[in-house]
Amino acid sequence: MGHRITGDRRNPSTGAGHDCFHVAIDDATRLAYVEVLPDETRRSTTAFLVRALRGFRARGIRVERVMMDNGSGYVARLFRKALRMLGIRHIRTRPYTPKTNGKAERFIQTLLREWAYAIPFSSSQSRVADLPRWLTWYNQQRPHGSLGRRTPAQA
Repeated sequence: MGHRITGDRRNPSTGAGHDCFHVAIDDATRLAYVEVLPDETRRSTTAFLVRALRGFRARGIRVERVMMDNGSGYVARLFRKALRMLGIRHIRTRPYTPKTNGKAERFIQTLLREWAYAIPFSSSQSRVADLPRWLTWYNQQRPHGSLGRRTPAQA
């Protein structure tokens, strides 16, 4: 799922100079995989999918299906073909119904509150550079109520 974050909270965004972060959440463990990419094109989303699947596989997670919003990159023929070739079922959310993909939407709220806008970063680049640190903390140290106070890595 792609989402935009702007580089400067104090000034209104003009739509230019934003980053798109792409998020994959394991339904059972809440383990998160996130990348910040310059766009949400079909090539970017498909490459993100492949890297996310590798990341989950490295942690022993077998992906059988993915649920995505209806962003153009995630409904593109290239993306659908990649899923088909990998034997993964593609589930699309209901249009204009974010609660359909509630775990990802909730994670994005947490990501924004606890990382992207939690402290003032000097630049978008410094914020992006901090993402791996935060993501490691989120996956390995942050307890989750829905997991019985365990971390995603413990679930």
